[in-house]
Amino acid sequence: MYIGTTLNKDITTHQSYKMKKTLFLLLSLLVAGQVWAESRAEKLRDNLLHNPKYVTVVAHRGDWRSAPENSLQAFQNCIDMGVDMIELDLQRTSDGVLVVMHDRTLDRCSNGKGKISDHTYAELQQLYLKPQHAASITRHKIPTLEEALLLCKDKIMVNIDKGYDYFQEVYEIMERTGTTQQVIIKSGHAPEKVLRENADVVKNTIYMPIVQVDAPNAREVIEANLALHPVAIECCLKTYNADVEARFQQIRDAGVKVWINSIWGSLCAYHDDDRAVEMNEPDEAWGWILDRGATLIQSDRPGPLIQYLKKHKKHKLK
Repeated sequence: MYIGTTLNKDITTHQSYKMKKTLFLLLSLLVAGQVWAESRAEKLRDNLLHNPKYVTVVAHRGDWRSAPENSLQAFQNCIDMGVDMIELDLQRTSDGVLVVMHDRTLDRCSNGKGKISDHTYAELQQLYLKPQHAASITRHKIPTLEEALLLCKDKIMVNIDKGYDYFQEVYEIMERTGTTQQVIIKSGHAPEKVLRENADVVKNTIYMPIVQVDAPNAREVIEANLALHPVAIECCLKTYNADVEARFQQIRDAGVKVWINSIWGSLCAYHDDDRAVEMNEPDEAWGWILDRGATLIQSDRPGPLIQYLKKHKKHKLK
């Protein structure tokens, strides 16, 4: 009797131990899965780098139709509507703070006046942003680059425009905020200048050249930039002809993606957002851009563009 009771107790103890061990392993796997699960920004980056069919939607200055351009709210709206990437612009204050604003002056976008470079960051914090096409002011402040990157961290890709003069500072902020892998930096400068001045930044980030593909020397400019092994080239064009199509083919043959801006006509041979939405000709606008092989489109109408792409099965993350 004593031996049997002891044996049963040992068996029960062993079974309990196995159950606890199994439970511990399951919990460990669950925690590990949460830790290692890809963020949305990582998924967007993977599709940008490795999915040739996915079309990345870039919101020009954020959702500026519903919030002041380049504001944190404009960026948050893009995150909420499922945009893949926001584009923002940089200026620097007199005391060296990088802020997000397109113009060099405060007049159009805020209730301030004069050059941003003549004001300290503290002075800018006393100002408020204006909504587009309106003289009224909002409660929104001028954000810093660091604030914008922290808002976007793990949620959405970021394209920094008007930032070449600050590449080194931008890189330091990206590293500090842990957002380096979700940011595209770009310039229209010759690749030899970029490498001479910022080789370390280009090496450690996603760098994208900007090329006027209907320029007479476009073939040579593209060839020089392909030596940098970019993920994509931003292609600007006022006119379209067989020579321009050959430049698109040159880029595609190199395994590099084509970025086209639909924000206004002179950047996309007049196959622009307004043609898609206001003239109700999306196939003649965004469809035409897709036919040129573009897999990144910068738009002022990101919501309708996403709907169009989903309809044509070109906006589903792997």
